[in-house]
Amino acid sequence: MEAVIDSYKDIIVQIHTPGGSGSGFIVKDKGLIVTNRHVIAGSEEVVIRGENFKKTLAQVIYTDPLNDIAFLRVPDGFDESGHVTISNEKVNAGEKIIAIGHPLGLRFTATQGIVSKSERKFNNVDYIQVDAAINPGNSGGPLINERGEVVGVNTFIFRDGESLGFALPSVTLNDILREYDEGYQNQRASKCSSCTNLVTKDSLQDGYCPHCGNKFDLSEFDSTPYNPEGVSKTMESILTSIGKDVKLSRVGKSAWDIEEGSALIKITHNTQNRFIYCDAVLGSLPKQNIANLYDYMLKENYDLEALSFSVNQQNIVLGTIIYDADLNEESGKEILAELFQKADDYDNYMADTFGMELAENA
Repeated sequence: MEAVIDSYKDIIVQIHTPGGSGSGFIVKDKGLIVTNRHVIAGSEEVVIRGENFKKTLAQVIYTDPLNDIAFLRVPDGFDESGHVTISNEKVNAGEKIIAIGHPLGLRFTATQGIVSKSERKFNNVDYIQVDAAINPGNSGGPLINERGEVVGVNTFIFRDGESLGFALPSVTLNDILREYDEGYQNQRASKCSSCTNLVTKDSLQDGYCPHCGNKFDLSEFDSTPYNPEGVSKTMESILTSIGKDVKLSRVGKSAWDIEEGSALIKITHNTQNRFIYCDAVLGSLPKQNIANLYDYMLKENYDLEALSFSVNQQNIVLGTIIYDADLNEESGKEILAELFQKADDYDNYMADTFGMELAENA
């Protein structure tokens, strides 16, 4: 099973929107990324990243509110070597399966289980019920069998239940892919939740489905641009002023990840305690030279003003904490610019001088 899981590292993508995160997988021969509609709801473009490529933007080209499926267009110039086979056979109860995705913000996680029930109907849609652990962030990732074939799309869980996960069957996914590929390839399309026909915005008749006359939800085509407010607006203004791409940085409404050279800076606004945490995990403690490394960090802390070193378990962190009421563009720009610059300098120096193992940010 290890080889099967490894074969998906080039295929699984992590998806970020201002509203949260989820998973998806690349179908290379279609030029599409499959995910759940609820993962990308309200977005025309989303941020994607994978094990072997850095964050980039991808366009939403298909939404299906009935089956909770969405397609993203694979970005131009995107090169990946993985290949996925989508099964056209139904699964059986007791069959072993693996759910792959990015749960709770963790990168590339696989959980194993069995098919508890091959068909479980909700809202007139058949799902596969599984006991594999599916958590928030897994949504949109593939459910695969022991042969490495996709047998479903992980879609939802029962929060009050234990080991109750549900995936849209690959048989249904193949039908959706076929219908889109035959008449709407590369067009922005959506499925009518009433008659299940595919429509484009131009084919609507005064906002109604041209096939059944059902009133169509225009938000499937016209998303509302995200406009940050309050602390998030100030933070994004600061990041923009120091040359950072806020669209690629967002990993939520109050969280940002920015790569600076070999360092990864994470900024999170905790709206409950009102503190903004700005941290760069530089690497992990070496087995040798620990005393010398500690001595170096203590001396640097004496000279640093807004920033400081700390050790969290094995992780060496350079960061700062700002009370949100004290955040302003002038001081924030100065503090963050220093954090980005010093994080990228410190990690290489500490790796070369003290044997610190650099953090994995890919």
